[in-house]
Amino acid sequence: MSRWEPNARERLVLAAVDLFHEQGYDDTTVAQIADRAGVTRSTFFRHFPDKRELLVAGQAVMSALLAEGIAEAPEGATPLDAVAEGLRRAAGAYGPMSREIAPRIEAVVSANAELRERNAQKSVGLAAAMEEALVLRGTPPVVARLAAELGVLAHHNAFVRWAAEPEAPADAMAEYSVEALAELRTAAAALA
Repeated sequence: MSRWEPNARERLVLAAVDLFHEQGYDDTTVAQIADRAGVTRSTFFRHFPDKRELLVAGQAVMSALLAEGIAEAPEGATPLDAVAEGLRRAAGAYGPMSREIAPRIEAVVSANAELRERNAQKSVGLAAAMEEALVLRGTPPVVARLAAELGVLAHHNAFVRWAAEPEAPADAMAEYSVEALAELRTAAAALA
């Protein structure tokens, strides 16, 4: 593969996920990732500050999509209904490449403490984006925070389910997210 071919970022992510899955996160170097992707180390660093960031590459896009979906929820929607709209919108970011690598990402993150920690930080960022969008809709801050946390948990549960079902199509992530949120809504009601 020529080093100047397009889609270097996507190739880097795919190469990293494959190598992390094959030989482990800790035993994979940036040089190996760049070589597998057919790019130079400097190209790697133009796209990512380090190898850890490869697995959370879409966080900013995901946060923006969640916030947009919440902002565009119908007037009068409950906070959780608005979060459901955010989850639907964010699920649109999961395409064929995401479908292909989801099981491997889940396995790699689950097997590495550093990546689990980075994934938790990602969750904090997603919750903050949802909380801010809910507050802008007029939701009281404590309610917005709780709804956002439930949204993050629903997203996580949906991703785990989606990753475990390789036959599920890319667009099933939206359905899984909304179902997971409904399950959490029911569970929260049982706490009272």
